[in-house]
Amino acid sequence: MGVLEGKVAVVTGSARGIGRATAELLVEEGASVLINDIDIDVAKQAASEIKGETAVFGGDLTKGDTPDRLVKAAIDAWGRIDIIVNNAGYTLDAPIHKMTDDAFQAMLDIHTVVPFKVIRAAAPHLREPAKRELAGGTEVFRKIVNVSSTSGVFGNPGQANYSSAKAAVIGLTRTMAKEWGQFRVNVNAVAFGFIETRMTAAKTSETVVDVGGRNVQVGIPQPMREVIESLIPVGRPGSPREAAGGIAFLCSPWSDYVSGQVLNVTGGLAAGMAG
Repeated sequence: MGVLEGKVAVVTGSARGIGRATAELLVEEGASVLINDIDIDVAKQAASEIKGETAVFGGDLTKGDTPDRLVKAAIDAWGRIDIIVNNAGYTLDAPIHKMTDDAFQAMLDIHTVVPFKVIRAAAPHLREPAKRELAGGTEVFRKIVNVSSTSGVFGNPGQANYSSAKAAVIGLTRTMAKEWGQFRVNVNAVAFGFIETRMTAAKTSETVVDVGGRNVQVGIPQPMREVIESLIPVGRPGSPREAAGGIAFLCSPWSDYVSGQVLNVTGGLAAGMAG
């Protein structure tokens, strides 16, 4: 029996990359997981390939009431929510003097506003059960894990928009930990370093992804990848599975007395720096 047996998790952006690895790991530990992607067909395919209990929700979380409908999909499927992982996101890099208003706002929308709206929508399903449990003399811990980045902790050239949004996630995390600790909701963040995903692949003319009808150039120039790798004490980028391990710890009972923290998952990169 896994440590998350009987728990229900919502993982945004969970059809690919770190999100999918997280969904797979939570399912392995016994959780039922709502798989989410902007493209519902991709989400359905991922769910069909994950061995465990899943449901699917497709939609652009930056649009209208989509975060509310995401939460409703989990409640409709299982009647409860125990874990939220705010993972959905992408990058739109440029030096600040060339960055457009739209590019700056897009990063705030997906990385900061969406987690806020998902948490707000889930509030009744996290707070009200806790009130009943505490009145009955029992403690049941629920979990929120927000995905930040070392860019939000330390800054990163070319990512004023992304770094700002990911730094804001940390402020949201620490505030929610203080507001909802009384309801036994642990709220933490993970800050990833160099993890092998579509976003960090060697940049070529082919590394373009469709985000809600917008073609987004992703990836890192190969010379820059090599420089970053040389700075990682472990000596290589992390895998999505290794990244998911940090999230899974913060979703588990082993983190019941951990809240308001930022777990740097970096292979030792930037170890010892203030953050």
